[in-house]
Amino acid sequence: MNPIERIQGFADDLTALRHDLHAHPEIGFEEVRTSGIVAELLEKFGCEVHRGIGGTGVVGLLKGRSDNGKRIGLRADMDALPIEEETNLPYRSTVPGKMHACGHDGHTTMLVGAARYLAETRDFDGTAVFIFQPAEEGLGGARAMLRDGLFERFPCDEVYGLHNQPGGEHGHITLCPGPIMAAADFFDIRIRGRGIHAAQPHKGNDPIIIATGLAQALQSIVSRNADPLKSIVLSITRIAAGSAYNIIPETAHLAGTIRTFDAPLRALAGTRLRELAAGFAAAYGAEIEVDLQDVFSVLENAPEQAAAAAAIATDLLGPDKVDARARPRMGSEDFADMTLAVPGAYVWLGAGPGAGLHNASYNFADSIIPVGSAFLARVVERRTAA
Repeated sequence: MNPIERIQGFADDLTALRHDLHAHPEIGFEEVRTSGIVAELLEKFGCEVHRGIGGTGVVGLLKGRSDNGKRIGLRADMDALPIEEETNLPYRSTVPGKMHACGHDGHTTMLVGAARYLAETRDFDGTAVFIFQPAEEGLGGARAMLRDGLFERFPCDEVYGLHNQPGGEHGHITLCPGPIMAAADFFDIRIRGRGIHAAQPHKGNDPIIIATGLAQALQSIVSRNADPLKSIVLSITRIAAGSAYNIIPETAHLAGTIRTFDAPLRALAGTRLRELAAGFAAAYGAEIEVDLQDVFSVLENAPEQAAAAAAIATDLLGPDKVDARARPRMGSEDFADMTLAVPGAYVWLGAGPGAGLHNASYNFADSIIPVGSAFLARVVERRTAA
């Protein structure tokens, strides 16, 4: 039997779980309720369960018919985002200012579905390692689990993950070998000038003028310092300054992100950002502090595991629903740190039309839950015997 068919038999249970998780979102390292539900379900399925990995992470171990097989890791993220939901769904967020706007409620549900299917069928050798990760959204959840000895305590020969893709063809799986998602640095630039009455700008040192000039100058890193044949994105996502119409403020704050696939270019961008900030500080006689954080590594699909994921998806869905040569994306994903430790692969699962990720109107497509669960389960069935 195709695993999708069997999982369809308990799809209503999975949908109810997803709706419950959606209604009770928890942001990074606060996933106490979510991880508790996951742990209880894994125990119910007969898994060996370990809680508190990397803070609020959960790991479940399920042995197959014998130990004569590989240990295959499957990973799902659990955290929500600090966004006020703008849907009228009956299961909309009950927590002000927080919502599942990236589908991690769906990812968690799909991995729970895979665990249930594998526990019921046990049609594999070796061990399935179910990794439920906290704090994927820029807070370092993967690194926290790794610091807590994830792969030393629960060794894996390979590790796999997936992400829903709004706008992608419904039920289609896409991936590529090699780099698939970009590295990302987050930056904060804090400017201290000299506040003054707005009617007397000559007596102050306007940090807003400095901030807007620096914001424009930072784009020269992309247009004039980076090799035009290499991809880099520098986005300023926050500008904060002032509190009144008639006051030039004392300080201003710029924040944003730098994304690239190229390590030397990443280093160059960080260097130039600091140099430009120092130049503006000298030119305007202001104080400028730069905080540059390494948040995401480049996510690379190992060739063997990418080929295996593509073959498994093709066998499961048919060749017309799999694209194994998709283009990489400039988004970032901290599953990258797990694949630096253990070879693995990451795929996107098309969700059909709908609001994009990180949008207040986003809603996960429940109809792809059986597909995602089946893919993850079939990875264990195939790769434990590889």
